[in-house]
Amino acid sequence: MLIKSILGKRPLWGKDCFFADNATLIGDIVIGDFCSIWFNTVIRGDVNKIRIGNNVNIQDGSVVHATYKKASTSIGNHVSIGHNSTIHGCIIEDYVLIGMGSVVMDHSKISSNTIIAAGSVITESTFVEPNSVYGGVPAKKIKGIEQSKSKKEIERIAKNYIIYSNWYK
Repeated sequence: MLIKSILGKRPLWGKDCFFADNATLIGDIVIGDFCSIWFNTVIRGDVNKIRIGNNVNIQDGSVVHATYKKASTSIGNHVSIGHNSTIHGCIIEDYVLIGMGSVVMDHSKISSNTIIAAGSVITESTFVEPNSVYGGVPAKKIKGIEQSKSKKEIERIAKNYIIYSNWYK
């Protein structure tokens, strides 16, 4: 794993996290407990801060970044970010699933208990409603989902990644 300090800022993380051998963490990053950062993932807190909650998995080939002096990145608890996704200068609340290959742009807010379908593009300044499924390019609301069902499924996926990461420790 590559860990780099920049401008006096160094990545910090909580207990029982897994970082793949070739994951990259740079700068002003704070990661919670029981998180996993997978192969070829880059989290670049060089131009603005990045905050990641507990029980978050950021899967292979993803990029988490921000915009200089304009948009930091905040990721809540129990979030799964699918392979090859780009998360940039946005807010992702708790219990969110970001499908593989999705892009979430600056100043967007992904509300709790939400699923972003694989390959979707959440354009700049989009507000994603809670308890819903969004998909497409640009992403639009596809349907509402029952909070109890979505929360359980999203939490199940996040917990599975804790299990998977333990295989590598």
